Amino acid sequence: MNITEVRVRLVKSEEGKLKGVASVTIDDCFVVHDVKIIEGADDFFIAMPSKKTPSGEFKDVVHPLNTETREMLRKVVLDEFEKARKQAEEQAE
Repeated sequence: MNITEVRVRLVKSEEGKLKGVASVTIDDCFVVHDVKIIEGADDFFIAMPSKKTPSGEFKDVVHPLNTETREMLRKVVLDEFEKARKQAEEQAE
């Protein structure tokens, strides 16, 4: 599996923990939208697309099946997020 593109949209609001949303393209033929970039206590992390069940809990709609794939996805998305943040800072100056 190759991640062939990551698009990050920064969240403009300073309030809240959601800082961005990503779309990830895999092998130029499959895309996962709405990967959330969230600010945690120590660092940023990603949350996979999810939906609310009738009981009120959230379940991932799509997710990696193993730790290696999850870590690769996390790293690629957060690297693109950092690039987008730096670019936005430079444009604001």
